[in-house]
Amino acid sequence: MIRLASFNVNSIRRRVPHLRRFLDRHAPDVVFLQELKCQTAEFPALELADSGYRLHAVGQTGGRNGVAVLGRIPFEVTAETLPGEDEDGHARFVSVAAEGMEVAGIYLPNGNSGGEAGYAYKLRWMERLGGWISERLDRFTPVAVLGDFNVCPTDADLAPGSLPPTDALVRPETRARFRALTNLGMTDALRALHPQDAPYTYWDYGPAFNMNRGLRIDHALLSPELAERLVSCGVDTVARSEEAPSDHAPVWCELR
Repeated sequence: MIRLASFNVNSIRRRVPHLRRFLDRHAPDVVFLQELKCQTAEFPALELADSGYRLHAVGQTGGRNGVAVLGRIPFEVTAETLPGEDEDGHARFVSVAAEGMEVAGIYLPNGNSGGEAGYAYKLRWMERLGGWISERLDRFTPVAVLGDFNVCPTDADLAPGSLPPTDALVRPETRARFRALTNLGMTDALRALHPQDAPYTYWDYGPAFNMNRGLRIDHALLSPELAERLVSCGVDTVARSEEAPSDHAPVWCELR
């Protein structure tokens, strides 16, 4: 068995205790983090030094974005940037080779800031991700992509009335790009095992969590070889219920 996970921590320096408790509860073999909100050198590595996990962080100048990977199994970092746009300096992508797979952790652009240019960047990023996935599928490489996609794939993936139809997370073009990823042959793990009641992964601060007015925007996509090995998948809402939490809950999936 191998367990993969993703957790948008919304500032790693504030969420180390939350992350450590999640690691203790679920013992993922590989976990990807998003929204570090720090530069690489500022990542609190010493606070995780005795966790049993090796880590690799990709921070961003100015403390925006940022992704990381932690593994308790051997892994090799294969990329720190998503190819296809040389001028893209955002820290939103890291990929590793582990256990015969290539696995990527992503923090996909939100698309609601920067006007139409910001939304166009989101769509381009999704197209580039599709190209990255296609290259691996063409080589028959088992591949998984986990992270904060900032996409509600269908109306079932958000509480009624929680977002206007003009929001970048639900616009038709956004959902079409997400369908393009699954049409390549990638399986939405959470939806596959919870076809009628896939849980939300994000709740805004305030009363939204207690009212369960959430969004499902954190996903795990699996290539056909890995989808056949999928035995369980879930959302750790305990992390969201703790004091001073991230606004996201971790997503995990287990493969035989």
